[in-house]
Amino acid sequence: MIGTILLAAVALLLASRLGRRAGGAVVVRAGGEELGTYSLAEDGTYSLNGGTNVLQIEDGKARMIEAHCPDHYCMNQGSIRNTGETITCLPNKLTVTVVSGGDDFVEIVG
Repeated sequence: MIGTILLAAVALLLASRLGRRAGGAVVVRAGGEELGTYSLAEDGTYSLNGGTNVLQIEDGKARMIEAHCPDHYCMNQGSIRNTGETITCLPNKLTVTVVSGGDDFVEIVG
């Protein structure tokens, strides 16, 4: 019984890891409003949401390197690169989500 449960857990973990695909860009939203889309193919550092957060894109991965909030959970979430992964900063109502796509993404600032 326990062996079956462990085997099923390992199979689910492998399936979720194999199903991941590297994304092409990140979409930044604050308060539900889209602020911009940034390519993961271009390294850069971006001030977001009026300067409340700073996003760094490097080597195809995005991470929050600065946040003006009390807990800094968004900074502790680490890097994201696969489609569907998200960094969330609740105090600043900010999300950064990896989406699929290619190198044709350009920065859109709203």
